[in-house]
Amino acid sequence: MNMEIKSRFPIFTEYPDLVYLDSAATTQKPDTVIAGITDFYQRGNANIHRGVYPLAAQATERFEGSRDKVQGFINAQKREEVLFTAGTTAGTNLVAQSFVLPRLEKGDNIVISAMEHHANLIPWQIVCEQTGAELRVIPMNTKGELDLGTYSSLLSNTTRMVALVHISNTLGTINPVEEMIQEAKKKGIPVLLDVAQSIAHYSIDVQALECDFIVFSGHKLFGPTGIGILYGKEEWLNQMNPYQYGGDMIRDVTFAKTTFAGLPNKFEAGTPNIAGAIGLGAAIDFLTSIDRVKALQDLKNVQSYAESSLLTLNGLKLIGTAKDRTAIFSFALNDIHPHDIATFLGEEKIATRAGHHCTQPIMDFFGLPATTRASFSIYNTTTDVDRLVQTLGEIQAFFS
Repeated sequence: MNMEIKSRFPIFTEYPDLVYLDSAATTQKPDTVIAGITDFYQRGNANIHRGVYPLAAQATERFEGSRDKVQGFINAQKREEVLFTAGTTAGTNLVAQSFVLPRLEKGDNIVISAMEHHANLIPWQIVCEQTGAELRVIPMNTKGELDLGTYSSLLSNTTRMVALVHISNTLGTINPVEEMIQEAKKKGIPVLLDVAQSIAHYSIDVQALECDFIVFSGHKLFGPTGIGILYGKEEWLNQMNPYQYGGDMIRDVTFAKTTFAGLPNKFEAGTPNIAGAIGLGAAIDFLTSIDRVKALQDLKNVQSYAESSLLTLNGLKLIGTAKDRTAIFSFALNDIHPHDIATFLGEEKIATRAGHHCTQPIMDFFGLPATTRASFSIYNTTTDVDRLVQTLGEIQAFFS
């Protein structure tokens, strides 16, 4: 099935020798997503919500139609609970500034994990600094698994938010978020879940999870960059003030006072990324058109093959070996610098990532300045694995 899916991604036709192993950073885009964005700009470009002429009405319908698609995709109870943002980072900052900050005081705390992306760390760090609140961190072991016993002990009646990553972008760890959300719910603590790395492959049902907020980015879901989603429970969104102010988020404006529009417009000031939203809708259409269960099983097969193949290389150490994990491999190879590895791989048309992957605390925990990361998706095959392992062997030989 991988090859059938791969044929849907034009970049692999353009570059037949490309081995793309950087999907944790951004996924490639299928033909229908590219076509949907192009079609909007070629034949449907107009601003939304305000125009009454046919092009504007059509653009509004397509934009809001994408919101409906997202609602169904994540099983939100109401379409008004689905907010378009610029991405995961924007959604997290909105919740931090509009929901948590007004509720946060000195003596309160926010709980995050030791494996958070900077986008789900720094916003909470900043609001804690602004208020004198405490940032509490769930520790992890050397396999890259969270300490659930300590997590439970960190929760208290002064915890104002738990913010968790579902799948680590660096370690590939799949966290037991269902269990962790329920633990927070027992104490009435709101939960934000970062599903940026999981939503392309796993079913995310916000009502079943009972999380209060989720955030994700379109570009990691086979959609365009610059678009993302914040889902929030209606009761919380109604209590929150807007994060940005301007056009299209108002009900009435005078020089004396402004009243805001209802959901979701209250949080979508200005002209949005209309083409991005349409592209995200097309990405959801693409995902719902394929057999996602089969695609995930195929990805797991590639993951298993990749792990066993990588470990045949003497001197290669996987960073993160959690029992429950996905096809993201961070590794060290002898004492070769990760940037040298990624550069050599790039010359052989193998795209990987080198650096701290926006998770510097993870690097500090493992005593590393950086790692090389190979992240797989539904268009990768065992042939891609063979190319990677063969070239890593050649790099070892060169540096020895």
